[in-house]
Amino acid sequence: MDELTGRAAALFSGDAYATKTTGAVLDEARENYARCHLVLGPQHKNANGQVMGGAIFTLADFAFAVAANGPGMETPTVTLSSQIQFLAPARGALLTAETSCLKAGRRTCVFEILVSGEDGAPVAKAVATGCRV
Repeated sequence: MDELTGRAAALFSGDAYATKTTGAVLDEARENYARCHLVLGPQHKNANGQVMGGAIFTLADFAFAVAANGPGMETPTVTLSSQIQFLAPARGALLTAETSCLKAGRRTCVFEILVSGEDGAPVAKAVATGCRV
């Protein structure tokens, strides 16, 4: 694990809902970028046996939070707004969320987060706007 990913993992281990309750795991952090995954289990399913939208959204939000906090994790950022489109049911036992930065301003940032299933097929696309505090 590189230094930035290690610092981000240490900082975001304090995000108990994403990491402990949901099970989100940080794979890589770079400036304006993060990749995270979630191993799916029965606790992530809804009444129809599909992955709950809240689990998918939590993974996307976690990836945004890591990517938006700056290259040294020194730029605390809070979400101003976020939006998600669910594209298809998750296939397999793994979800991956990967960010791309659309705007990295001094006070605001905008990121797109793509969540994919184990087969690489898109499951959801989210856009999050953050405020640097």
